[in-house]
Amino acid sequence: MKRPFLIGITGGSGSGKTTFIKQLRDGFTDQQVCLLSMDDYYVPREFQKKDKNGIYNFDRPKSIYKDEFVRDLRLLCEGQSVQRQEYVFNNELAEPKLLTFFPAPVIIVEGLFVFHYKEVRKMLDLRVFLHAKDNLKVVRRIKRDRVERNYPLEDVLYRYEHHVLPAYEKYVHPYREKADIIVNNNSDFNMGLAVVRAFVEKKVGS
Repeated sequence: MKRPFLIGITGGSGSGKTTFIKQLRDGFTDQQVCLLSMDDYYVPREFQKKDKNGIYNFDRPKSIYKDEFVRDLRLLCEGQSVQRQEYVFNNELAEPKLLTFFPAPVIIVEGLFVFHYKEVRKMLDLRVFLHAKDNLKVVRRIKRDRVERNYPLEDVLYRYEHHVLPAYEKYVHPYREKADIIVNNNSDFNMGLAVVRAFVEKKVGS
């Protein structure tokens, strides 16, 4: 099997990674484009570290099962399918799905620490960084965490100030200038999306 083309996508919380990737994959099958997201590799809440105020901090490199993420990425690159239980955010009633990831000509690797983890960064063929203004990111974060993950507004704002922003400055933003493509997403990302899709179409068709 020919080695897959690995695209790493990162950016701050609220930069639009999920929407960008959804549109990037539109029209492709799972056997053509595989998405491996760090969101499914979070350490369970009860084992996460708490900050000085007793609030769980999910915005640390050690909040992810990095070794398992790297292992599964390598298995996909070797042509093997991978199964993983879905990580459910703040919803005890939700039944986690068993996810299956298939080897594909293109693998999208997504998450806050995609560039920070050296083992992952070295494997990437294309590095994409999504950028958005801070005020837009916080609005998007509030919308996501309030609506999709059912977090109280006070909790969302606290985490953004004390966890999200410090993590972005330390573990995400320093790698921005090392990206191959920086996609500005203050209004729309159509131009950046077209560029990255061109890479995907070429690799899927080759």
